[in-house]
Amino acid sequence: MKKINIKQFITKLKKNYQVVLFFLIGNFLNAILLRIFTTGHIGFRALFFDFSFVLFLSGISFLFKKKQVAYYYLTTILMVIICIINSIYYNYYGSFVSVSLLATSVFVKDVGDAVIDLALRITDLIYLWTIAGLFIVLRKNNKKLSNEKTEFLNIIKLAFIVLCIGCSLPPYNSWSRLFKLWNRVYVVDSWGPYIYQIDDIVQSLKPKFNNIFGYDNALKTTKEYYETNKQTKNINEYTNIFEGKNVIVIHAESLQSFTLDMEFEGQKVAPNLSKLSKESLYFNNFYAQIGVGTSSDTEFTFSTSLLPSNNGTVFVNYYNNKYITIQNLLNNKGYYVFSMHGNVGDFWNREAMHMNMGYDKFYSKSSFIIDEEYGLGLSDESFFHQVVPKIKEIDENVDAPYYGTLITLTNHTPWKDAKLYSNYKVTKTVNIDGETITRDYLEDKVMGRYLKSVNYMDKAIGQFIDEMDENGLLENTVIVIYGDHDARISKKQYDYMYNYDPIKDTILTEDDEGYIEFNDYDYELIRKVPLIIWTKDKKIVKEINTPMGMIDVLPTLGNMLGVYSSYSLGKDIMVTSKEEAIVTFKDASYLTSTIYYSAKNGEAYTIENSIISDDYISKRNEYANKINEISDNIITYNLIPELERRSLDDN
Repeated sequence: MKKINIKQFITKLKKNYQVVLFFLIGNFLNAILLRIFTTGHIGFRALFFDFSFVLFLSGISFLFKKKQVAYYYLTTILMVIICIINSIYYNYYGSFVSVSLLATSVFVKDVGDAVIDLALRITDLIYLWTIAGLFIVLRKNNKKLSNEKTEFLNIIKLAFIVLCIGCSLPPYNSWSRLFKLWNRVYVVDSWGPYIYQIDDIVQSLKPKFNNIFGYDNALKTTKEYYETNKQTKNINEYTNIFEGKNVIVIHAESLQSFTLDMEFEGQKVAPNLSKLSKESLYFNNFYAQIGVGTSSDTEFTFSTSLLPSNNGTVFVNYYNNKYITIQNLLNNKGYYVFSMHGNVGDFWNREAMHMNMGYDKFYSKSSFIIDEEYGLGLSDESFFHQVVPKIKEIDENVDAPYYGTLITLTNHTPWKDAKLYSNYKVTKTVNIDGETITRDYLEDKVMGRYLKSVNYMDKAIGQFIDEMDENGLLENTVIVIYGDHDARISKKQYDYMYNYDPIKDTILTEDDEGYIEFNDYDYELIRKVPLIIWTKDKKIVKEINTPMGMIDVLPTLGNMLGVYSSYSLGKDIMVTSKEEAIVTFKDASYLTSTIYYSAKNGEAYTIENSIISDDYISKRNEYANKINEISDNIITYNLIPELERRSLDDN
């Protein structure tokens, strides 16, 4: 093989092939900029992968004759689109986009305001410079384009050399993360956005080849897991305490726990929910475990005790598979099971998925009078007001206990209409030299709009509880309320909220007295959501601070209702000690009572300032990865039918 004189090669490129050089440098710089403006890490190792990939694309251009100009434009536009979409997506989700989400892209039009208001930033458009630059360079150098085969070979050789250098660099455990792709941020930081996108395409196509590749190994691994970790039904003081009772579950959009304790000018943000939490079984250390499907992921995890899918969303990509859900378990016990939502039935494919989950009926937008709209649709107040007579009709006509899920809507981002439906004040009043001054504080901030919207939803839930009581529907009913996920408000908004000085009308800095540090880990931990299990007779009043995830609801609530799934990956939190509890997130990060471990950074954040051994971390790392693997196996390969069949054969 003829050796490449790299110095002469680059000199020749600079002199004769300025278009190739610009294409190479421009798209390479965009990959770096994407990491800077998202994760904040340039990633020394990723530089080699970015450069080798763009080198490879540059080499391909020499195979074209009359179509080189079109090739440069189309390839650059595609790479710019990749950067822009990933940049916007990261702003909102804290991760990178997957081609498996194409099936859900139809829902973007319904949340377009949220994307523009909360996710789109000016830096997301910086990548467009390469298109403008390419246009200028092509106009000046169009006649210098070449399709020499020798140059193609030289560039491909150089790309291969650069790729090999990148592969030889640590960390070497990044290979397993590349193949599993649970932590997309880590893959982008280690391998660059272009390699990540190729990897994502490969991973997204895997489900298409289930019957050819992977099924047998996935089944074997999953079966061995359940044989080693037998799911046994716990008998404890909470077993069957709600058996035969009606259950109403309120899926509270974007409700975070910190709002229950907040107040402004002596008025609580969420007085009704705060009161209910003190009269109930209240889980104050409860976390959503969502992927890209947000609300639909929460519904899935709440109902099945499985984690969301790593490829797309279960509600859209795997809605036809079989799952063991709390809905079909109760349905099998004779319950009438229904769901209600003021949005269209095909949003997140709920119409189809709810039927598969075991709901007898889904009351969607067409079942309601749309007399008041805020945000995405029917207002929460109107929704709950119309829900009560429907529940009363079910109560009177269905000769069975019932389980219903009520999905709220108004508190969805971006809360632009919050001032129209809430007069709650997020101001601060101070006395300065004997003069009373009211500061706007959060009135014109995203955080302020969110808190106003929470106050409105709280009011609507309070009115719903009162109307249910007036209609005699609370006597034999359990009310379950949970926040479906965090509100996805930026860290900057929290910094402002905690460090605003109303006296000086300024923001405190690290050097100021009273400054409250709010680091990246505080930002992760504040995302917890409330879980309230309430009955009118206040049968159980207890606050549980054991770390708990949405995956633990089925075994915990199910035990109280007398149902049980052999394929739960969560635990009954009422018999789980704080030392054993672990909340595993979709990127394999996890939370225990003592640490929050960030898989993205490979760092452990100590919650209680205790000494944590490497063994403690590694064992839980292994557990978090295993739970993700088993859950993905069940979803991707539709393993429940085969696991059930083999279980019957074994018995």
